Amino acid sequence: MASTSSWNRIFCGLGAFVLFGLFLGSLTSPAEAAIKKYQFDIQVKNVSRLCHAKPIVTVNGRFPGPTIYVREGDRVLVNVTNYAQYNMSIHWHGLKQYRNGWADGPAYVTQCPIQTGNRYTYDFNVTGQRGTLWWHAHILWLRATVYGAIVIMPKQGTPFPFPQPYKEAEIILGEWWNVDVEQVVKQGNNMGLPPNSSDAHTINGKPGPLFPCFEKHTFAMEVEQGKTYLLRIINAALNDELFFGIAGHNLTVVEVDAVYTKPFTTQAILIAPGQTTNVLVQANQVPNRYFMAARPFMDAPLQIDNKTAAAILQYRGVPNSVLPILPQLPSPNDTAFALGYNKKLKSLNTPKFPANVPLKVDRNLFYTIGFGKESCPSCLNGTRFVASLNNISFEMPQVALLQAHYFNIKGVFKTNFPDKPPTPFNYTGAPLTANLGTSTGTRLSKISFNSTVELVLQDTNLLTVESHPFHLHGYNFFVVGTGIGNFDPAKDPAKYNLVDPVERNTVGVPTGGWTAIRFRADNPGVWFMHCHLELHTGWGLKTAFVVEDGPGSDHSVLPPPKDLPAC
Repeated sequence: MASTSSWNRIFCGLGAFVLFGLFLGSLTSPAEAAIKKYQFDIQVKNVSRLCHAKPIVTVNGRFPGPTIYVREGDRVLVNVTNYAQYNMSIHWHGLKQYRNGWADGPAYVTQCPIQTGNRYTYDFNVTGQRGTLWWHAHILWLRATVYGAIVIMPKQGTPFPFPQPYKEAEIILGEWWNVDVEQVVKQGNNMGLPPNSSDAHTINGKPGPLFPCFEKHTFAMEVEQGKTYLLRIINAALNDELFFGIAGHNLTVVEVDAVYTKPFTTQAILIAPGQTTNVLVQANQVPNRYFMAARPFMDAPLQIDNKTAAAILQYRGVPNSVLPILPQLPSPNDTAFALGYNKKLKSLNTPKFPANVPLKVDRNLFYTIGFGKESCPSCLNGTRFVASLNNISFEMPQVALLQAHYFNIKGVFKTNFPDKPPTPFNYTGAPLTANLGTSTGTRLSKISFNSTVELVLQDTNLLTVESHPFHLHGYNFFVVGTGIGNFDPAKDPAKYNLVDPVERNTVGVPTGGWTAIRFRADNPGVWFMHCHLELHTGWGLKTAFVVEDGPGSDHSVLPPPKDLPAC
């Protein structure tokens, strides 16, 4: 936990809307859960980066948005008032929202969006979770600028299961476009092509000194010789997996996606969009200025924004005139590092923090990830890209799926999403350009309450192979296996790690490979599952699970709040 002076420094300047929530929390005794209240005003503000100024959508005029600080067991009330021209919804990424999908946030999945001039209060409990998560807009591409950190401290008197850091800081990785992001997306969609990639990556909203007009736009963190620091790293980028490292310093990974891991030391981390990673950094080098840097990982033959964002780790007493040292990050296509890094991630699996991996599976699912093209007479080449799971490209409804489920509204979705692809093929063989007849539809998979599920996500070479970070709302899951090539149901399960697999909410499916996850479906409701690359989500690479109510009222979806937005 951070020192008192550290917390004072973190909280300082966050504004009355944060301090109000913290003040309410301080009125309760240490043993009681506090109520933390936040006011999020969605407002447009002019912001300048890379010598370009433009209006962006923000929370409270901040970019990135404010950090939500809570303690495990707290209740959180976030009143979101929308003053922007776009409809808005906010997702609290990684919070399980037990029985409470109404607070989850994805537009047209668990709620209709908050329309301009309207408001909605997200009301949720933080139960059984501690660590770093984050929040972001979950409609259009607005999360390009509407995002921030969630810091969940352990219950009072509960220490971290690793050495106590002297101080801590949030490091949020993002992307920046010089022009209006929604216009970029609209232009790409109209032409049937991917939108232009971003103009820069950012660290805490700032691209750093490797870009023009950097003087005001470089994040710097001061450290003291001999002290240990906890960095809470979040990848809020829209479309890029990123390497992150600090020149001359090792990183000790202690947590991912708000779940403690077995500590291991590495020169760099790999972090996909949607993921979080906590690392310990020892300020044990010669006092100097050292670059923290982030740049993309891409091992498929695709164009990306490969520019490096930089921030500065500065030892106390070192003048600003000293030129920082650059870190040696893995090369952009270093598949071996990526696979090796992910293999090192394992659950802590102690009596206090056990890995309750489902050993018996009730439901086996096998989903293929594919790209395709569909006819588009007005598009540049007469076609546009689509993405699919099991050859079905998901179509968003006009009524929120959870409302349709709860109120039994007919005709909004079907529960006939196939458990396996309709036509098996050599998934990762030679590139396939044949039209497999991708269909579109709002098709969901129905899951029995408390059943155990194994889902194998298989990348394919339909048009091209590519790495995909998949996020499941409402749940954590265990990553029991991963491999390159085609999943072999006869041989690969024997190699699963069922003892201490990493537990998380967002997992990368490797390029031309597969990933197997397991979870227990004990959270009733409708839960979105999608690729966390915004480009692919927009093309239809998404679906949802309908988890049925269990026995008794305490195992069923809670009634909707009175202020739930209408469509």
